[in-house]
Amino acid sequence: MTETLGMAGAAAALGIGLLIGLERERHKGSGARRGSAGLRTFAITALLGYAAMQVGSALLVGIVALGLALLITVAYWRGRNDDPGVTSEVALIIVLILGALCTRSAELAVAIGVVVAGLLAYREKLHDFAISQLSEAEMRDGLVLLITALVVLPLTPDRYIGPYAAINLRTLCTLTVLLMLVGAIGHVAVRALGSRYGYAVSAIASGFVSSTVTIATMGHRVAREPANLRTLGAAAILSNLATMIQVGLILATVDPVLLLTLWVPLLFGCIAPLVYSACLMFRGPPRGAEQTLPVGGAFSLKLALVVVLTMTAITLVSSAMLSHFGQVGVMLTATLSGFADAHASTASIAGLAKAGLLPREAIVGPALIAISSNSLSKCAVAWVSGGRRFAAYVIPGQVLLTLAMWAGTFWH
Repeated sequence: MTETLGMAGAAAALGIGLLIGLERERHKGSGARRGSAGLRTFAITALLGYAAMQVGSALLVGIVALGLALLITVAYWRGRNDDPGVTSEVALIIVLILGALCTRSAELAVAIGVVVAGLLAYREKLHDFAISQLSEAEMRDGLVLLITALVVLPLTPDRYIGPYAAINLRTLCTLTVLLMLVGAIGHVAVRALGSRYGYAVSAIASGFVSSTVTIATMGHRVAREPANLRTLGAAAILSNLATMIQVGLILATVDPVLLLTLWVPLLFGCIAPLVYSACLMFRGPPRGAEQTLPVGGAFSLKLALVVVLTMTAITLVSSAMLSHFGQVGVMLTATLSGFADAHASTASIAGLAKAGLLPREAIVGPALIAISSNSLSKCAVAWVSGGRRFAAYVIPGQVLLTLAMWAGTFWH
């Protein structure tokens, strides 16, 4: 019955007007500086937009919006003061449009209304964040990330080109965006949680994108944050947790039986970095000595491009080996492709076993070789990105992880 009478849409429009109007009423002031629009004005305007859309469609809504804009201009001119803000005036027009939108998509209109109310309510905090918390370098990096992700990436062709059809421009651009996103996630986590726990949390999360890239990002931060050397090394090792979990998920997705052949090595591969990283994080300098917050940009575009180009070169070599040697070169291909990405190599090996081209129990060796070669590449990345001191913390952890996995094989 309410749907027939259109009451649901009208109720949504009224709710939007009351919500935004309530927020504006609390900030409209009093006396001579009192604002011209409050709770009742916003509620009536939302219902006006809904009624105009019901009666005369979009044309009438446009005419009403022009009239409302004229009234707002007159009220703004008569009540001018030292504050030139037009937030309430713009919000009033938005409420009119949202009221009209309730005739077609009440859910979308309500969602937009809640977002608008939130933006209005947190005005001071947003202003403080933009002026005091957000640096010029962070603003620049954020714009670069958004342009690359929302403009460049959708326009990049999604097809394989080059020798052995191994290069996909969409994949390369996606990887570049992910690398920048990894750095940004780590930057935000450290700003929110502090260096000791922020880097650990961000490393595990970004490790699901690429553990190798995470290590490179942590190494790159060493030059700017030398006081956090041990924390950065521990975070780099913790990123391997994501690698172990992803390998297990890949095996379980391809064929759950495959996971049974590797669950013990993967478990040992999770325990080793946890123990090693805990020793680095909690047996370091006194509390507070490693709390230097990051300065500068949120990520390094140069580092992202270098890592992408390196992985592309390794992919070309791996594709050539697979093309020339076929299944006979599974071990060699696993070793080479593992330098770039242990997940892709493990997935290809699991696919061979699923297709019956490789015995299920025979995947243990190639899979561990791929992870081991990936661990070796992480050691090289740690040395190149963070220097000798950073590598001195990362390399022992990677060696311990690799030995633990092979020990788990014999245990199993």
